[in-house]
Amino acid sequence: MGVLVFILAILPMKGGSVMNLMKAESPGPSVSKFVPRVRGTAKILYQIYIVMTIVLILSLLISGMTLFESLTLSFGAAGTGGFSILNSGCATYTAAQQWILTIGMILFGVNFNFYYLILCRKFKAAALSQEVRAYFLIILVAVAAITVDIYGTYPSLGETVRHAAFQVGSIITTTGYATTDFNLWPEFSKTILLLLMFIGACAGSTGGGIKVSRVLILLKTVKKELMSIVHPRSVKQIHFDKRPVEHEVLRSINVFLAVYMTIFAFSLLLVSIDEFSLETNFSAVATTFNNIGPGMDKVGPMGNFSEYSPLSKIVLTFDMLAGRLELFPMLILFSPSTWRKRG
Repeated sequence: MGVLVFILAILPMKGGSVMNLMKAESPGPSVSKFVPRVRGTAKILYQIYIVMTIVLILSLLISGMTLFESLTLSFGAAGTGGFSILNSGCATYTAAQQWILTIGMILFGVNFNFYYLILCRKFKAAALSQEVRAYFLIILVAVAAITVDIYGTYPSLGETVRHAAFQVGSIITTTGYATTDFNLWPEFSKTILLLLMFIGACAGSTGGGIKVSRVLILLKTVKKELMSIVHPRSVKQIHFDKRPVEHEVLRSINVFLAVYMTIFAFSLLLVSIDEFSLETNFSAVATTFNNIGPGMDKVGPMGNFSEYSPLSKIVLTFDMLAGRLELFPMLILFSPSTWRKRG
């Protein structure tokens, strides 16, 4: 949920900078207050988070998993940043347990504003959420495409769908669990997973990546520009969830994407000094920058980052921190004005 959101939930804070603190910590292009007081919003977020975590823990316990495993896997799935406690990842768990984890990971990748609307019985408003609908559509399409591509790799269709759904849910929510070595999958399926690393989960969730809302708004921006070329005199405004998108939001998304691509390219250039394959280096930067976990090739689900040089590890460590803090709070640390004494 983030350190700043945690602080806001337990400590009373006043001043106009409180909302800016929450925006800096919360993933996505914007943060809306559920209730007038920001502290109340933070409490609601944590209430939803805790209840969902407890439900996931109980579900795993009922499925026959031990208490220790239920706690650790649930905490990892809830925070969408988990390492499994076994060397085999989540491969040795039962089909029911893998499905429970799959559903849990996907649900924690949903914008928490969606759950708040459901709690307030605003079902129509929740159903109209473009980001949530696109999020589930991306997951369904990815699972279907991978299932068709890897069909025959596993003994049954049910097992094929289960592995495809688990890996898609783990990658798009940036959780990092794995039930199989997807390094052995065909290139088409691996490419889908690589693209999901960049898309990430919804804004206002615990997931990483660029976020579905940013991707949707960027696509709407491209459509608007194309229409402007066809109809130069037309005046069109981008809408999201039936509300106009402010220019400030569009500007921040464009700047975010520019900074994102710059840091990604520079990081890729630095880690390439180690002379690993492009697939290894590209996925290593992608998985750390988007807070995924496993990458491809040498840094796949059955590999690790131990062979990288100290310089590359420092670069990848920076990428992990910058990706989690939405880039700008991390970059501010390197700004001279941040450390300049004010009289």
